[in-house]
Order: sequence, then C-alpha cells, then structure tokens
Amino acid sequence: MAPPVAVSPLIKTARYSALIAGIIYGKRRYGELKPIAAEERRVEEEEKKVREEKERIAKAIAEASEETILK
Repeated sequence: MAPPVAVSPLIKTARYSALIAGIIYGKRRYGELKPIAAEERRVEEEEKKVREEKERIAKAIAEASEETILK
C-alpha cells in the first residue's frame, strides 16, 4: 500500500470553508423554514379537528337513521 499523499493547504482551506459555509447556510435556512412548518402543523391540526367533528356528526346521523329504519 502506498503512503498517503499530502493534501495541499489550499484544498484543505477550501474544503473547511465549504463545510462551514454549508453549516451556516443550513442553520439560516432551518430558521426560515421552522416557523412555516409550525404554521402548517397548526393549520393541519385545526383541519383535523374539523374533519373529526364532521365524521362524528355523520356517524351519529347514520346511527340515528338506522334506528328509525329498524323501528
């Protein structure tokens, strides 16, 4: 096996600079998207409550109509 080749300091600097830039960009982007996602989750929760209430009402109506048909 051949001994490892020394990597140029310019390449090392460029790699670490890109890594740090990516971390900073990711943190900024996450900060921008987090409130949007929280709002979407809140809206989805409200829609889920409304949908469940409609399903409960429809089930109650269906049960009531079954009882009247059976009598």
